[in-house]
Amino acid sequence: MSSTSAQPAISRRGLLGLGAAATAATTLTVAARPALAAEAGAVGQPRDASADLLAQWREAPGSHPLVPDVSRAGYRLGDKPPTPPVVAKVTDFGARTDGTDSTAAFNAALGWAGQHGGGVVLVPPGTYTLSGPVWMHWSKVVLRGASRDSTVLHFTRTLDDGYRPNRQSNGNSRWSWTGGQVWFVSPERRAQSEAEDYAGSEGWLLGDVLAEVGAASRGQRTLVVSDTSRLAAGEMVVLECQNPSDASLLKHLAGDVPGTRTYDWPRRAPQLVTGSGGQYVQYATLQWPVRVEAVLNNRVIRLSQPLKYDLRPDWPARLRDIGPTVSDAGVEQLTIRNELVPQTAHNRHPGSNGVCFQAVHDCWARDVRVENCDLGFGLTTAKSVTLTAVAVGGRAAHHSFACRMQSNDNLVENFEIERFSVPVPSGAVHHGLNLEGLSSGNVYRRGQMSEGTFDTHRALPFENARTAITIENNGSVGGSAASGPLFGARMAHWNVRITNARSYAITIADVAPRSATVGVQGVEGTGGGLSRDFSGDLESLLVDHGSAPSVDDLYAAQRAPR
Repeated sequence: MSSTSAQPAISRRGLLGLGAAATAATTLTVAARPALAAEAGAVGQPRDASADLLAQWREAPGSHPLVPDVSRAGYRLGDKPPTPPVVAKVTDFGARTDGTDSTAAFNAALGWAGQHGGGVVLVPPGTYTLSGPVWMHWSKVVLRGASRDSTVLHFTRTLDDGYRPNRQSNGNSRWSWTGGQVWFVSPERRAQSEAEDYAGSEGWLLGDVLAEVGAASRGQRTLVVSDTSRLAAGEMVVLECQNPSDASLLKHLAGDVPGTRTYDWPRRAPQLVTGSGGQYVQYATLQWPVRVEAVLNNRVIRLSQPLKYDLRPDWPARLRDIGPTVSDAGVEQLTIRNELVPQTAHNRHPGSNGVCFQAVHDCWARDVRVENCDLGFGLTTAKSVTLTAVAVGGRAAHHSFACRMQSNDNLVENFEIERFSVPVPSGAVHHGLNLEGLSSGNVYRRGQMSEGTFDTHRALPFENARTAITIENNGSVGGSAASGPLFGARMAHWNVRITNARSYAITIADVAPRSATVGVQGVEGTGGGLSRDFSGDLESLLVDHGSAPSVDDLYAAQRAPR
């Protein structure tokens, strides 16, 4: 391992006030607290690596070199979703529990509520038969059952059969990774996707440019803009940066470690690289929705969150209208039960799905279980969504949870992946907790996993955290070979208890640049069994290995009063 960092701002000895024991993967590693104390020359009680790391993060919360700032993940930057009043019942619109198809009644009730200003559409106890998707097209509308055990939505058809097929040219089904039986999406976004046969962008339908943005540094909240006349405090806008053909923005998101300069971006990551001939249209720009907290004068604004990356003149940046979307809507207190059909071969799934949030912000799912699914809970270009007390069960899934296509600042907490009643068949794959596609600021916390793994699914997700999770680690990572690196910078795996001694994809300091693996228990080895994308010094950290860290939940600790 080199004794100095490629970035002078990182001091190897000063990062935790500690020395470093090198591993073959050139990772800053301290294997246990006694060794950590001896290295630091401590007297009495051993030093606490997780507490030291958190204290350092608090000195500069948005700009720590290794630890992501996830303190504002979730609905309204981490607030508890509201409990609006009941305004309608699905039974008032013809829904019944006698096996009658209630799809039209559900959608009529939701449409009525949306057209009358929002509120809760109540689903009384019972099992309701549905043959197609339930569309959550309206802001401030909530679909609420009586409880997870007493209200069941039984979907008798897959999305292929109940909505429309969605196949790529190679025969793969896009319903393998997106779309929902309960689907939060604006009608305009849905119409655009249908017009493009689902082969175009999946994200925001951005509106006008509101202002050009000057250069700024990661961690900064105050921005100089060309003009503030079209900006207002409290408004959600999209900060859009150009992704140039030299891959300089991608290198930055990967931490600017030495290996990013030698990585063959056009050949190994054509889906990300402008001018490669294979770029996904949604990756032509980096898009981050963010609220304007204050307009300070005619040229200066303050954001509600610190920047997660630099803004540089070579990557022209602008603020844009977010376009048609859905916000402040939710689903809660019910079970989504798909008809039990055998799981297909990998990526050929017909869409026995659960809940999907697409191009929406500040929404939620609360106390929801999804059964017999291909995709359980999907976040596709979603911002500030909270999933709490959610579960995936029944027969084996493809993705229990997926966070993709520039999804940002979402929170999945108090979740469970149950032991599957029908295991993964030959030719199929279960992933687990997915992060992919330039997604950042997302948190999985306080979960119990009897199936799956920490699936980092390529296309450079960066600055995300998985924390306070117990896992039977038996899934597989995935991602297209054309999508480039598994990891961007500042991925944190923090306080993870593995019950089957398999470190695969969880100890990531040997493969993830500028990452923090803290307090992984139940394994001895420090390697995660994944192939490295970047050569050389990754400038990553592995501490408290084999023991529970005193800071047990990174998200909770970052949100705690200082």
